[in-house]
Amino acid sequence: MSEKSSPPDQRHDATISTVVDKEREIEKKLTGQKALKALLEHGILLLQMVKDYFQGNYREVPYWAIGAAALALFYVLNPVDAIPDIVPGLGYLDDATVLAFCLKLVETELSKYREWQAARKGKGVEESKKQGADS
Repeated sequence: MSEKSSPPDQRHDATISTVVDKEREIEKKLTGQKALKALLEHGILLLQMVKDYFQGNYREVPYWAIGAAALALFYVLNPVDAIPDIVPGLGYLDDATVLAFCLKLVETELSKYREWQAARKGKGVEESKKQGADS
């Protein structure tokens, strides 16, 4: 008997889970490479969006955007890719390209997420002020 492969959603969920679990490794890789420094802010924001989605904090994003983000971040994490990361000067070029393509693809969703984050932080500040005034 042949085994059936898992449905696409389960495979994507496993990839998303791996990306969230490897958050520190991805951040380290993004911050440690000159080729990726220009993409750092957006890459970290992309990682935060995936993490907030995975934890159920932010669900106002289409699944295709989370899937694309998770796959791009997973690609960045993977040391064996189109151009291995150990190749001096070029090893991170493909990572930067994949990340830049993904950022362009999910640009609108990332902007909405940034607005959601800002509103959430603003709400937290207001609640802190209110609690301080109630004391």
